[in-house]
Amino acid sequence: MRILVVRPHASAKGTAARLTALGHTPIVVPLAEPVHDKEAALAALSTHHSAIAITSSEAARVLLSIGDALDRHLLTTVFAVGRTTARSATAAGFRTVLSPGAGDGNSLADLIIAHRRDYGVPPDPLLYLAGMPRSKHFEARLDAAGVAYETTVCYRMEPIRPKSTEMQPILVDQKPDAILFYSRESARHFFELPLVIEHMNNLERTLFLCISGSVATAVPQRFAKSVVVAAAPTEENLLDLL
Repeated sequence: MRILVVRPHASAKGTAARLTALGHTPIVVPLAEPVHDKEAALAALSTHHSAIAITSSEAARVLLSIGDALDRHLLTTVFAVGRTTARSATAAGFRTVLSPGAGDGNSLADLIIAHRRDYGVPPDPLLYLAGMPRSKHFEARLDAAGVAYETTVCYRMEPIRPKSTEMQPILVDQKPDAILFYSRESARHFFELPLVIEHMNNLERTLFLCISGSVATAVPQRFAKSVVVAAAPTEENLLDLL
């Protein structure tokens, strides 16, 4: 199958390798790229905090880019949203990384709440190293539970609009069999591309594989019968749909 992957280069590289290993043909077209703000991350790390929370591997990449200045923080507990993000935090050097495994922002918040219930409420707030844009579900769940936290935006996803000449052979000349959507923003950006709007009929037989129900809401209703949502919000479950 020809699989279109619309995610940033750093993340898409591993996805493309997995698709190739499964016998598929990946086509990578990033619709956004991260802009890191490691100064903001460093400033946040210098404040008093009880633990760090990250809801994406990109936040872990920001921490990794800090270099030796991160060393004094590596004993701080990190709460990571899923296995991939947890692996990225471990690769950055953190000794204690806790994760709900297959989960989303809500399950990460539940893990933090349960940890506080089991081990007590720390005197310092949680430090949430976030991106922009982002879902507010994680913060809303923490607010509802009365968890003290401070949010610092350490990276922003800047949209990329590929040229129509680049997209023509991918979407018109030879249509993809499936498109992988890892975020609501990437799905929204995809369906706003001029060439996609112009040749929407070409996608009638394309599968739209979404990592979560929230992401699926960004796919136009006309394609509802072609949308398939992963059983859990992980890449493993998403690729299991192929």
